[in-house]
Amino acid sequence: MKFRNEVLATLSLFGVAEASLGSVNTMKDALQQQSAVQRPPNFLFIMSDDQDLLLDSLSYTPLTMKHMRDKGITFSNHFVTTALCCPSRVSLWTGRLAHNTNVTDVHPPWGGYPKFVEGGFDKNFLPVWLQQAGYDTYYTGKLMNAHSIQSYVSPHVSGFNGSDFLLDPYTYDYMNATYQRNHKAPVSYLGRHTTEVLTEKAMGFLEDALTGERPFFLAVSPIAPHSNMNGTYGAGSGPLWMDEPIPEERHKHLFPEAKVPRTANFNPKKPTGVSWIHDLPFRNETEVDYNDHYYRQRLRALQGVDELVDQLISRLERSDKLDNTYIIYTSDNGFHIGQHRLPPGKTCGFDEDIRVPFFIRGPGIPEGVVENSVTTHVDLAPTLYELAGIPLREDFDGAPMRILGNSVGTLHEHVTVEYWGQAMLEGGLSNLGKPTVPNNTYKAARILSEEYNLYYSVWCNNEHELYDLTRDPHQIDNLYTATTEDKKEAEIMGYDISKVISRLDALLLVLKSCKGSSCIEPWSVLHPHGSVRNLRDALDGKYDSFYHTQPKVSFDRCEYAYIIDAEGPQHALAYRNGYSLDAWV
Repeated sequence: MKFRNEVLATLSLFGVAEASLGSVNTMKDALQQQSAVQRPPNFLFIMSDDQDLLLDSLSYTPLTMKHMRDKGITFSNHFVTTALCCPSRVSLWTGRLAHNTNVTDVHPPWGGYPKFVEGGFDKNFLPVWLQQAGYDTYYTGKLMNAHSIQSYVSPHVSGFNGSDFLLDPYTYDYMNATYQRNHKAPVSYLGRHTTEVLTEKAMGFLEDALTGERPFFLAVSPIAPHSNMNGTYGAGSGPLWMDEPIPEERHKHLFPEAKVPRTANFNPKKPTGVSWIHDLPFRNETEVDYNDHYYRQRLRALQGVDELVDQLISRLERSDKLDNTYIIYTSDNGFHIGQHRLPPGKTCGFDEDIRVPFFIRGPGIPEGVVENSVTTHVDLAPTLYELAGIPLREDFDGAPMRILGNSVGTLHEHVTVEYWGQAMLEGGLSNLGKPTVPNNTYKAARILSEEYNLYYSVWCNNEHELYDLTRDPHQIDNLYTATTEDKKEAEIMGYDISKVISRLDALLLVLKSCKGSSCIEPWSVLHPHGSVRNLRDALDGKYDSFYHTQPKVSFDRCEYAYIIDAEGPQHALAYRNGYSLDAWV
């Protein structure tokens, strides 16, 4: 009644003696919409674990597609910068590349929650920053590896008004999860499916967020479709084995005919890649059948996530907060099964591992749109800052994504891809009888525009890869090791491959050690005068001598972490004053 009287008083100022209830309601809706526009937006962030983009998992999540793809923007070229969950998540939450957080592994001494704390990031990451900007923040599910029943109090995670975290060594134990709420003691949910438990917790936090008076940020992070790992894996009881995911009972028999897509790189007759990947054996029928079974188990485990998305968004739709809430759905990294003869897993630089689903919907976002520009997980924190109207931090290695069409961020065509340490081999039958492979350290640049589509990498044993994904979308033909005759036939944009490599190597030299703005605009490091903004510009013949004299990306040795003296040259030369060269410091 008070609101109605206020509206009537407002109308009377304009000479309206009395208004019909319909007019009052119309005015009320308009005022509420104006109020919503003035309030900072809310955020619902949902992140699955190890979900593929290129193996067609999204075709099996119709509810997510209905709510996210059909109601918002699909970023079709969204990449992670490290294809491993803990480094990728830390980069996402900090807006920094892994070489700038030095969280490069899933467990100490080089990764996991203790390393995150050691770097001071537990007091300096996105939820803390959002709280400082006036947000209520909530989180449930997996935060990161080595956040365990021993380490969760050392210290408690900062930045959340409410939290209920999965804890190691039970994070990936689908039927024996342990959650830890706020600062309370951990609770075991033995016998209940972890996605079922997570859904209850997520819906509870959403209710808390909806009844609060401040804008909210709610993050929900299920483990599906990650491999199942028995709770003893973190207790020093033996090798780290990762077996097939476990779906909820009602989903166990779905998709009986589903198989891993038989793309050109699926179990190829000739070896592909370099280093240990090139030595993988051709897979027999039993192993291929197992990989198909493993694939089906992933799809089945995802059904609970699909239903979780539906429940969260349906509840938002019944509230008065939907129109002022941005909803994001993504994964922490991609996944491969059988491509390049690989057993199930991630940790590689191929597109299967680094390209992930990314959808966003919310106020001002058009529905059913596909955006092809290059974006990365390091761009997420800057994007939320911009949407919330918070000034960008100078230490961001990413830029706001072009979501509303008026971003101040810089469009970029490159992705910094980096990895240190072991490759992880998953799946009990097809992992060659061992869970890890050493010396999987590499640095790479993924370049994508309307004119070119390239991947260039340098491994710690100094093997190289170059793939032209325009002609070779499945990354089978390594142009770096091609014969001279083959290289002549495989020109890129009409340029000799060696000329393209010289530019890509210089770009990678900048990206492998970049910080802040140099990660966003790496060509400005090489060309401070601003005449080169992309690979096409850099291929101008007048720069041939400059790129020929650049230090080359190389490693002095293989290490399991970001150890600078093992990583070869760190500084590129800058092109200044015509043809003169100055060292970049």
